Amino acid sequence: MTGRPETLWPLFGELKTLDGVGPKIAATFAQMRIEKPRDLLFTLPHSGVDRRKRESIKDVIAPATVTVEVTVGQHHAPASRGRPYRVTVEDAQTSFQLVFFHARDDYVRKLLPTGQRRLVSGKVELFDGVAQIVHPDHVLPVDEAGDIPPFEPVYPLTAGISQKLMWKATRAAVAMAPLLDDWIDPALKAREGWPDWHAALEAAHAPEGSVDLAPTDPARQRLAYDELMAHQMTLALARATLRRGKGRASPGTGFLQARVLAALPYKSTGAQTRAVAEIAADMAAPQRMNRLLQGDVGSGKTLVALMALLAAVESGGQGVMMAPTEILARQHFEGLRPLAEHAGVVLELLTGRDKGAERRAKLGALASGDIQILVGTHAVFQKDVHFHDLRLAVIDEQHRFGVSQRMELGSKGQLADVLVMTATPIPRSLSLAQYGDMDVSVLDEKPPGRTAVTTALVSTAKIDAVVDRLRAAVTEGRQCYWVCPLVEESEISDMTAATERFKRLRAVLGEDVVGLVHGQMPPAEKDAAMARFVAGDTKVLVATTVIEVGVNVPNASIMVIERAEKFGLAQLHQLRGRVGRGAAQSTCLLMYQNPLSESGKRRLEILRETEDGFRISEEDLAMRGAGDVIGTAQSGLPRFQIADLERQAGLMELAQTDARKLLNDDPALETPRGQAARVLLWLMEQDKAIRLISVG
Repeated sequence: MTGRPETLWPLFGELKTLDGVGPKIAATFAQMRIEKPRDLLFTLPHSGVDRRKRESIKDVIAPATVTVEVTVGQHHAPASRGRPYRVTVEDAQTSFQLVFFHARDDYVRKLLPTGQRRLVSGKVELFDGVAQIVHPDHVLPVDEAGDIPPFEPVYPLTAGISQKLMWKATRAAVAMAPLLDDWIDPALKAREGWPDWHAALEAAHAPEGSVDLAPTDPARQRLAYDELMAHQMTLALARATLRRGKGRASPGTGFLQARVLAALPYKSTGAQTRAVAEIAADMAAPQRMNRLLQGDVGSGKTLVALMALLAAVESGGQGVMMAPTEILARQHFEGLRPLAEHAGVVLELLTGRDKGAERRAKLGALASGDIQILVGTHAVFQKDVHFHDLRLAVIDEQHRFGVSQRMELGSKGQLADVLVMTATPIPRSLSLAQYGDMDVSVLDEKPPGRTAVTTALVSTAKIDAVVDRLRAAVTEGRQCYWVCPLVEESEISDMTAATERFKRLRAVLGEDVVGLVHGQMPPAEKDAAMARFVAGDTKVLVATTVIEVGVNVPNASIMVIERAEKFGLAQLHQLRGRVGRGAAQSTCLLMYQNPLSESGKRRLEILRETEDGFRISEEDLAMRGAGDVIGTAQSGLPRFQIADLERQAGLMELAQTDARKLLNDDPALETPRGQAARVLLWLMEQDKAIRLISVG
C-alpha cells in the first residue's frame, strides 16, 4: 500500500471544505494545531452545559444555565452611554430581564421583537434580587429549538473561534468521516463493550451528560485505545524491523564475568543476576537485542552493563559504553577500569578531549581490536571511529538519545546489540509510551553497602542553622552538595544564583572549602571543580542540577537542595541519590520557601516518606501529568490528543500486548484485520510505521 487509502482522503483535505469555515477561520484553527478535518475529529469536548428546556426559571438556584421559552415584553434602552440595554421577558411562571452591554438598539429589537415568543438560553444570575441573563448564549425563534443540543459540548477554543463555530465544524467533520473496518481484536472489543469507530466518534462529540465526558466512557476509551494502539503498532514495527534485521549471536562463555564477580567485595543482588541472564540470553540469540535496563538510583546498573560488555568480549567482539557527558564517561571509565583489569580486559576512554597523536593511537587500537571495551561520549559517533568487531552498545541515560541515535550507534557495528540504561524510574504506562519498542529489565533491589538517606524538610528562614550544621560536618571531614535552583537569572530576584550562594558559603566556611559547578562553565573548569570535590580537596560543592546524573562521591553524605519546591519529584529523587553511597549516615535537606502550595507540600512529603523511585514516579505522574514527568521537550514522548496516560494507564499495556500479538500473527498486515490496522496507521499519521511495513 503506497499511499493514503482513498476512504481517508476527505479527512486529510482542507478545512475550507467544511461548512462555515473560510480561509480566515482556517488560519485561526491552524493556531490550535487543527489543519484538516481529521484534526477536528480528535478534538473532543472537555465539558458540557445542560441546555434541556425548562418551564420556568422560578425554581432555579442562581447562578445556573437555563433554557426557557419566553414572551418578549418591553425594551428599556439605556439613558446614557455605558449603561446596559434591558429587555423584560416572561416565561410560564415569572418575568425576568435580558441584559446587553454596548448593544445597538436596532440589533436587540430585531433579535427580540416585542410580543413574540423566543427560546432563550444562558446563565441566570440575581442582581439586587432581580433575576437576569446577561448576554444570553442563544436567542432563537421557537421553531429553531432543535439548533440547541439538550447537552451542549464545550470544546477547547482559541481567540476567534466560538463554541457555536466549533460545534458546527465538528458536526461537519464527523458527518464526513467514513465507516471503517475494525482494527481492534473482536474479543477485546466485546469484552470492553466498545462501539465501532464511527459510532464512538459520534458519541464522543454528542455527550448526553457529564458521565459521557469521563475517560471511562466506552466511546472515549475506544478512541483513546485507537491512538495508543497506533503508537504501539509503530513501536512494535520498529522492534520487528530491528529483530528481522540480522543480528549476530554473541554467546558469552561466562569466563571473564566470573573473574570480575570473584573480585567484588559483595554479592550481586537477585535483580542484577536476573538482568544479566536476560541480557545474556538476548545476546546469544541471532536477532538484535534492543533492551532497556531500568534501575533506581544506586541499584547497580553499572555492574550489569559491565557483565554485558564482558559477554561481548567473551564472544570475540568489542563493546562500547556511551554516557551523555564527559564527567560521566570519565566516572564510568574509572569505576570499570579496576574491574576490567581483574578480568584482563583492555578498557579505554574516548572523549572530545582526545586530540592529535593520542587520539590516532586510540582509533588505531580500536580498529585493530586491541581495545576491547570503549567508554565515551558522543565522540564515538564521529565518522573516523571504526571498530574491529562491535557486538554491544550500552547507552547510559537514555532520554538524551533519541531512537534515531540508537539506530545510528547500532549501525557502527552493523549488527550490534543495544542496551539502554536509565536511572529514571518511569511509571509503566510512560515507559511503554517511550520505550515500547524495547524489552525491559528492571533492577528493583538495592545492593549491599548503600545506606538509607534521612530526608528532612527545612524552611529557607532557617538557612543560618543549616550553614552551622554544615560547618560542623565539614570539621568532621564530611562532604556536602548544595544544589541551587538557577544560574544568572538576574530578572528572577527571589532565586539566589549559584554564584551568590558560593560566595556566601565561602565567606562563612573558608576560601578553599567550597567549590562551584554550573551549566555556563567551560567543560574543563567544570571537570576540574568536580575532580577537586571527588578527591576531597573541596568539602562543599555548590552546583546547579548538572550533578543530578551519575556522579559518585562515596564520602559525600549531605545533600542540601535549595528551593526544593521548584524541582520535580523525579529530579529531587535523583539528586538525593547522590548521597548514601558510602558508609556514613547520609542526610538530604529539602529547603523550601513559605508559603508552600498544597501540591508542593505533598511532593516534598512523598520524598520524606519513601526512597522507592518507582513509587515516587507513579505519584509524580498522578500529580503533574505525563509531559512534565519526563520533560516533554526532550522526552520523545508522543503527544496524545485523546488518551490520558494518567487516567487510562491500563490501556497502554493492553495496546502494547495487542500490537505485538497482531504483528506476530500477521507480520505484513495482510489479513482483513491487518488491512484495517494499516488504515488506522494512516489515520493516526504514523507515517514512520507505514514506511516500516513497506520495507518489510
